[in-house]
Amino acid sequence: MCLAMVIEQKSIKKKAQAVEELNTLLNKFNTIAIADLHKVRAIQLQQLYKNLRNDVSMMVVKNSLITRALKKNRKKNIENLAESITGTNILLLTNMDPFILALILDKNKMKMPAKSGDIAPSDILIPAGNTGLPPGPAISELQNVGIRTRINVGSVWVLSDTVVVKKGEVIEMKVASVLSKLGFKPIEVGLVIRAAYDNGLIFMSEQLKPKIGEIKKQLENAVSQAFNLAVNSLYPTPLTLKLAFQQAYRNARNLAINSDYVAPEVIGEIIAKAHSHMLSLSSKISNMS
Repeated sequence: MCLAMVIEQKSIKKKAQAVEELNTLLNKFNTIAIADLHKVRAIQLQQLYKNLRNDVSMMVVKNSLITRALKKNRKKNIENLAESITGTNILLLTNMDPFILALILDKNKMKMPAKSGDIAPSDILIPAGNTGLPPGPAISELQNVGIRTRINVGSVWVLSDTVVVKKGEVIEMKVASVLSKLGFKPIEVGLVIRAAYDNGLIFMSEQLKPKIGEIKKQLENAVSQAFNLAVNSLYPTPLTLKLAFQQAYRNARNLAINSDYVAPEVIGEIIAKAHSHMLSLSSKISNMS
């Protein structure tokens, strides 16, 4: 047997062993996530590892090995996670809820200077005011990206708020250079989950980004509707008992007045009602005479 064949067999055996070990790890955790490593710096990974080491196992594994392990694993639907493996990834293994994991990763993102070719995550606005830059080449550089300027007290000032790049647009080199000089860091860099497996379900990246504002509004509407239903149906709860008693008292009072039921609490209203009826009857009799 030639040396090349021996080396190849050892390599195959080593890969098979790695897949088995990875497969064993997959069985120990409820949530398996594939996260994008694009532009993530080593210092960020080190900080994440430090923050999450008690809750999340992080592994950089070749895509081919992850794919083989997922397809070999017997967990329900887990092989479908392999469809999201592309580019450079990191494997996250945890028993944490995938939505919580996504929120933690989002909070650990870092602001970075923009580079040519980056996509603006939101409108990039240069506010009016002092840039702190001395007069010179900076003036023409700012004007080249559409920023109107003036010189005041030895500094370059921006005359009005100016959006230099809109959300979703590509940041050009000249814009990136200006942003860098102004100290802007518009690019968020961090781990982003491509897809996550949790107890038979696959969640894609967009599904793991709950819209907190919309959810809060929905919860507020649900609480309001539940409260109104409890009040109107006289369902007793600590929050509705006081209103229920007040409503019952008003209803009983109105019933007593309308039925002329004499009680100390309503006698004044009954007499006032009788007096009003008497005056109305007297007026009608006078008109008939």
